Amino acid sequence: MGQTATQFDYPADDVALLRPLSPLSVAIFSDRAYLRTEMAEDAAAAGLRVTRTSELNALLGEVEQPLGDLVLVDCPVIEGAELAALARLDMRAARSGTQLVVSTSMGSLDDVFGCLNQSAAQILVSPSRADRVVALGRLLTAEGARVRELSDHDRMSLLRLTEQVSQIAQQLESLSGPVDDSMVVKASAFSFDSNGSRDPAAQRMTRKTRPALPDPRLVRKVIRQRQLRGRFFQSDLFADPAWDMLLDLTAARVEHKRVSVTSLCLASGVPPTTALRWINQMTDMGLFCRAEDDSDRRRAFVTLSDKACDGMAHYFAEVEGAALMV
Repeated sequence: MGQTATQFDYPADDVALLRPLSPLSVAIFSDRAYLRTEMAEDAAAAGLRVTRTSELNALLGEVEQPLGDLVLVDCPVIEGAELAALARLDMRAARSGTQLVVSTSMGSLDDVFGCLNQSAAQILVSPSRADRVVALGRLLTAEGARVRELSDHDRMSLLRLTEQVSQIAQQLESLSGPVDDSMVVKASAFSFDSNGSRDPAAQRMTRKTRPALPDPRLVRKVIRQRQLRGRFFQSDLFADPAWDMLLDLTAARVEHKRVSVTSLCLASGVPPTTALRWINQMTDMGLFCRAEDDSDRRRAFVTLSDKACDGMAHYFAEVEGAALMV
């Protein structure tokens, strides 16, 4: 005896939830035809719906049309008109919630970074095809995994990066946390006077307030010592981009120097696209800050946050010997 299929009546809201989610839409802009094809193929393979592929000049006369969910832009060399168009795209993406991925070259990185200050865009530097796929994967998982997820390897790499930055933030937070003002301690062993000599006052007993940042010559010495390892071992054995960037920004702050994103990528000791991921994570965790150039609004720099500055100052104050900092 056959059974009659049971008829279920779902509320209207539940019926909407049962419908498959429509694929995210993506628009692609690049002057290189082969690259537009590659990006379209990778986007389609990730389950995205490619709605547009155009040359960069399409952005110049772009009217206020809907951007869609994702916009991929390739601009290895960028001039004034393209910079203005990119800045407008950044503002539009910020207003609409569109996710923006921009690939460029090392020579144009500072200009592109200066333009993108609204939408939390991902910036890639001379990326490989795999780099673009990982960037897409990060955006897709951020969208709630509505489409194909990252591979296990890439997901674990991103999780490790986030966890490492979280640990660094927590450690710096603990170093810069509130202290009992009644505690009496010795001043930092790394205090120098304006002539570079050990400051006699540093040997006196002082209250434990936030110590000064270390002499930049000491920090630069630590950086050189770390770089020296690459002469005898493979440099990737010691890759620690977060710490290398913290050291570079610490020295620059005391030297009253501004650090461009290109310079910070070089200081990190890892490929630029990887360094940019770290910079984004460190910014999200409140360790780095973006500083606009007052004389040229198209430029921006990276600085230590107050929290990171406090942590680095207390760290150097706690260290008793330069050999321990290698």
